[in-house]
Parts: sequence; C-alpha cells; structure tokens
Amino acid sequence: MSKAKKETIEAKGFAIQIYTEDFKNDYISLTDIAKYKNNDDPRFVIQNWMRNRNTLEYIGLWEVLNNPDFNRVQFDTFRNEAGLNRFTMTPQKWIDSTNAIGIISKSGRYGGTYAHYDLAMEFASWISPEFKLYIIQDYKRLKSDENSKLSLGWNLNREISKINYKIHTDAIKEYLLKDLTNEQLSYKYASEADMLNVALFNKRAKQWREENPDLKGNMRDYASLNELLVLANMESYNAILIGKGMEQKERMIELRKLARTQLMSIEKLNNTGIKSLEDKSKK
Repeated sequence: MSKAKKETIEAKGFAIQIYTEDFKNDYISLTDIAKYKNNDDPRFVIQNWMRNRNTLEYIGLWEVLNNPDFNRVQFDTFRNEAGLNRFTMTPQKWIDSTNAIGIISKSGRYGGTYAHYDLAMEFASWISPEFKLYIIQDYKRLKSDENSKLSLGWNLNREISKINYKIHTDAIKEYLLKDLTNEQLSYKYASEADMLNVALFNKRAKQWREENPDLKGNMRDYASLNELLVLANMESYNAILIGKGMEQKERMIELRKLARTQLMSIEKLNNTGIKSLEDKSKK
C-alpha cells in the first residue's frame, strides 16, 4: 500500500479519493461518493446498494471476467438470497466470502470502501446519474493531466535514448565491426543491445518476447521513465568504453554498476524534484 498513488477529484463540492498501485487500475472511494446521499452514515448507503440483486449480478460478473480466484459457488448462494428481507451484504463480507478484488476495504488515513472504476461508476449511477456525470467530468480532467505529464516525460527520455543509440551504434561500427560480413554486423549490433538489456532489465530481448507474447513492441517500449533515462546514459557510456578497447565482459560489469547506481539515485528523487524537471522541460 505504501507505493500507492493517491489523487483527489471533486464533484459538486464533494472530494472523492482515488488510488492506484499498478498505475493502470484506479480504485475510487465509494465512501466519498456515498456521502452525496448520506453524509452522516455513508456505510449504510453502500450496504443498501450491495444487497440489491442487480448490483450483485453486476459486481459478480465483473469478478468472473477479471478475477480467476473468484468464488463462484459462494456468489451463487448470495445471488439466490438477494431480494429476501433477511439478506444483508457488506463490503468486508463480500470480500472475505468470494475473494473479490473489485471492492476493497482500507484502513488508516485513506480508509473506507474503494471500488474499481467500473464498479464505482455503477454505484455513482445508482445514487444519482447527475452526480455520476460530474464525477466522470473531473475524472477525465485528472486522467488528461496525468497523460500529458507522462507523455512529456516519456517522449523526452525516449528521444534522448534514440540520440544516444546512434552514438552507441557508431562506436560499435568503428571499434568492433571492422572486416565483418553484413550478417555479422547485424548480429554484433544485437549482441551489444542485448548486453545492455541484461545489464538493466536482467533479461535478453528474446526472453522478454517469450514471456510477453501478447504485448506489441519490445521490452524498451514498456520501460519506466527512470529506466529509459538510465538506458540513455548506459548507451553513451558503452560507446566510450568501446572506444577505449574494453572487452565486452568488462564493459558488462561496468554497465551493470552504472545501472544500479543511477537507478538507486533516481529513486531517491522526491516528487518535488521530478516535477521541477518536468516544468523546466515544458519551457
């Protein structure tokens, strides 16, 4: 939980917390959304929503589609009981009984009930279609801001990497590839690139493709901003080492040290420092 990214959006004057741990799936606070209907006891609103048969059908189907560990047998039991006066449902009961992942109960400063975006929007619609539209409006604004920052930083480091790759390949051609055939030239380029892959990502490009057959592109397309920045520095440094006539094994050791040192240093940068760099790059 400590690595979760937290954000806040607003809808008609209500602050709504959002967090993500994988930077792909957003979980939105049902507790905050429920306050629009009952500010004093939002838990009661959530429980009423969850005991509804249509709600159970929806959140159950979401789990079937997204959660291989979902307990369908217990889900069927709940579905059969839904609608009866004695039937009750709470987020914790749902999570514990069915191994659900779409709804999460959190404690502490950011405590409350959270749900995946798909489920949270269904809950908001149940409370008020109008309120849901206000939530969507500010949520889009948040995602637009995030995408702009990500695109700026990613493209900046990607371009730096491309420039340094040209320096890198020129150095290989100058110092390593004399008197080799065209086929050997291609192989040598790949070998140097894979050396950098192993030094930074702990795997060769072929290994990554075998592990990710459904992903398009290559492993560098899915690298983080930090990794791309370090990769650019590694390519430049490797060109210098090649120019000095250092053997590949020795260069591998040096590049591995560089990758570790720089990644650790970048990780220590606080959000303020990173934001400052982004702001400067916009000017």
